[in-house]
Amino acid sequence: MNAVLHAARLPLKDGDLLAAVDLGSNSFHMVVAQQLLGQLRVVDRLRETVRMAEGLDRKGGMDPEVRDRALECLARFGQRLRDVPPSHVRAIATNTVRRLAAPQAFLMPAESALGHAIEVVAGREEARLIYLGVAHAQPPKDGQLRLVIDIGGGSTECIIGRGFDALERESLQLGCIATTRRFFENGKLTRKRWKDALAEVTAEFQQFAGTYRALGWQEALGASGTNKAIGEICAAMKLTKGAVTAQALPVVRDRLLQADRIDAIDLPGLSADRRPIIAGGVLILEAAFNALGLERMAVSKAAMREGVLYDMVGRGGAHDPRDAAVAALMERYGIDRPQAARVEATLMHLFDQVAEAWQLDEDDRVLLRRAAMLHELGLVIAHSQYHVHGSYVLEHSDIAGFSRQQQQFLAALVRTHRRKVPKSAFDALPDRLLSAARRSAVLLRLAVLIHRAHEATPIPTLEAVASPTGLTLTLSKRWLDARPLLKADLLGEPDDMAGLGIALRIEMA
Repeated sequence: MNAVLHAARLPLKDGDLLAAVDLGSNSFHMVVAQQLLGQLRVVDRLRETVRMAEGLDRKGGMDPEVRDRALECLARFGQRLRDVPPSHVRAIATNTVRRLAAPQAFLMPAESALGHAIEVVAGREEARLIYLGVAHAQPPKDGQLRLVIDIGGGSTECIIGRGFDALERESLQLGCIATTRRFFENGKLTRKRWKDALAEVTAEFQQFAGTYRALGWQEALGASGTNKAIGEICAAMKLTKGAVTAQALPVVRDRLLQADRIDAIDLPGLSADRRPIIAGGVLILEAAFNALGLERMAVSKAAMREGVLYDMVGRGGAHDPRDAAVAALMERYGIDRPQAARVEATLMHLFDQVAEAWQLDEDDRVLLRRAAMLHELGLVIAHSQYHVHGSYVLEHSDIAGFSRQQQQFLAALVRTHRRKVPKSAFDALPDRLLSAARRSAVLLRLAVLIHRAHEATPIPTLEAVASPTGLTLTLSKRWLDARPLLKADLLGEPDDMAGLGIALRIEMA
């Protein structure tokens, strides 16, 4: 399941199917679309209310009943996906899975049920995908800034963007399920509780409200089920024609608070499955309107799942966000581009010779190229232990287009590209990725070591032969004898990389 690293390998052909699965904290969604004449046409949608956030306890554990409910849903989704090529399916997990203390305990059976790898994305990456979906569904006017707010079950994302690009992205630990549970835990509703909760939630938005208001926007859009539900309530109460306004929202809130308990809420246009969590949603939206000074918010027909589809299309063309993200990191951290290019060229030469024997595919090749570009990132912090610094930055930064697993994979390669390999280097990765990660790390180590002197001189002989547990590297004896430091380093390398499980043999011809 290496698709977890790079998702769909495109470009698409006319008639190809794409599928996006969104493991939200409230609902699981799946959308299947077909590429026709350069456009995506939706051919199927599935949605199930799973309420994963209800099963999350304060220690990051998951209630077994909720876990089983999620796995059963994924199995049904998986049946629908059997005819879609694995490289054209991308499944995304969000806030609730991010908060699990042991995510692999859920992800392993979840991936088995779905039949596809599942990526866990950070809040700001989720925000980027949400904006992308909304922007494609409702194309923005040239040059206009727009604000998008998405209230999910476990988190709320706020984005300001222009065109198809997200300029500002924020993710708050506030969702309709989580907020309802937090402030109305026993189901009791009072105006005092609401007032106290509103003050606390508004404070969360005020952390970035000044920045957002200074940047400004010409249009505000709400995405996902909660905003859609509130818009429908406004329309049913004849307050608006489906939008949410600063005048309508207090009326909805007052009508909601006529009930003294959540299960007694009576709002026109409110579905039964939305009733248990609507209080948290209205509360969050009122706080957003207050903090951001909103007057009107239209409701979008799209959300993150549509963004995932368009992101997959972009990855196959000239607009892969990961390329732009890597270029931005190289610029920000002052990476030596000629040196990165030398390491990359040698790395690809080695990769091509061992890929078949080591079962490394094109996705692994692309990821290794990015590791070559970024392996010296930590030098801007300090030369001492720079591989450790670089690894930390890659694992913990918000990098557009990358899932958490992808960042952890990159971080592990950078962490192990020099010095002795620590036993814990690959602990964050699921078992299915360990073999590719360790073998990729071997190749990166050798490419970096060969170019330690930053020489631009071509390497006359560089041959690699791989077996499942070994690698034989052959270099020119004359060339190597002229570089005693490199020769000593290479002869000592088998001991240094022992933790990767590959026996290295150096030969000279």
